[in-house]
Amino acid sequence: MTMSDATPTQSIPATKAARQALIRKMLSTQNIHSQGELALELRTMGIEVTQATLSRDLVDIGAIKVRRGDGEYAYASSDDRDGVDDAKSRLDRLCEELLFSAEASANLAVLRVPSGAAQFFASAIDGYEDDQVLGTVAGDDTVLVVARDAMGGHDLAQRFLDRAGRRRASA
Repeated sequence: MTMSDATPTQSIPATKAARQALIRKMLSTQNIHSQGELALELRTMGIEVTQATLSRDLVDIGAIKVRRGDGEYAYASSDDRDGVDDAKSRLDRLCEELLFSAEASANLAVLRVPSGAAQFFASAIDGYEDDQVLGTVAGDDTVLVVARDAMGGHDLAQRFLDRAGRRRASA
């Protein structure tokens, strides 16, 4: 289906920004596993894009592939910061989907996530702007969260586990 084949009632993004906003929305509401799958979804909406354009769009919106809790990989967008409630919801959802474990030492919480998801997860923590968090450092599958309180690491680790629906942090 091309743009000219779309029904008149369909809203087709006429600009790059509108197309990217639609892609962000799709990534936040659907499990999109590949660029081909995303292109097909867009095509069903009457939007034709080349693979190169789609690849640039995914880079522009900060989308990365992450391994979800079910073990499957899917795209997720890091441009999801429209307010505190959205940031909280996003962080809660990512804790449920990505957080494997949390351990603590003094003012540090070490969070384990799937390979390749640490920077995405750290971005969600930073976007939430928790006054108890001094900052984050992300590797490939580990996020180091620094608490403001000299002995706040354990409480911080436990709060992340609570968000994920898991129990007791390791000290």
